[in-house]
Amino acid sequence: MKRVFINDIRDIANASREELFAQSQSVGRDRPLCIMHWTAGWGDSLFDDYHVSVTTDGKIYIAEDSFAETLSHTWHLNTGTIGVAMCCCVDATTEDLGEEPPTDSQIEVFSQVVAAICDGTWLTINKDNVLTHGEAADSLEFYDPEDLYGPRTTCERWDLEYLGTKESPVFNPWAEDGTRGGDVLRGKANWYHNYWAENAKKA
Repeated sequence: MKRVFINDIRDIANASREELFAQSQSVGRDRPLCIMHWTAGWGDSLFDDYHVSVTTDGKIYIAEDSFAETLSHTWHLNTGTIGVAMCCCVDATTEDLGEEPPTDSQIEVFSQVVAAICDGTWLTINKDNVLTHGEAADSLEFYDPEDLYGPRTTCERWDLEYLGTKESPVFNPWAEDGTRGGDVLRGKANWYHNYWAENAKKA
């Protein structure tokens, strides 16, 4: 694993963009995806299943120098997909995120990573393109009804369904008030995208 910074993430995403689109089209999808995970491990434990990992102290690591490398992070959905993970939530349950919940700094850096990936791949930051593993696992776009395995069905995978913060305090996969973890993370990522764009205009 190699430590990198936000500008590196944007550059790698940009360099990987064409191949990611080609891979996505090869499996009948019109765009790459960014799928957000937690590792269900300790705050400094890194796994090479994810293209990008963010530790609890906000450090960023990559497993490969290209995001077009196919890694095994999401069942039947790895081709043309970038997997990003927070290193956290060992022994998490739907009632308690355990000894290593996401930290504030980790959430902010992770959101910046998502924004940089989407900037580099020209993806709009929305639920069509950027999903938590739990959201993807319950998506009828990607799976047949009998194969769903997310927080609204079997709860086999429910990564980042809630963050244990004021903005996303509890497990509620049916919430429509913006408190699901994916909604919070996409909102933050969009804020960073817009902030960077405004600063680029002033430069």
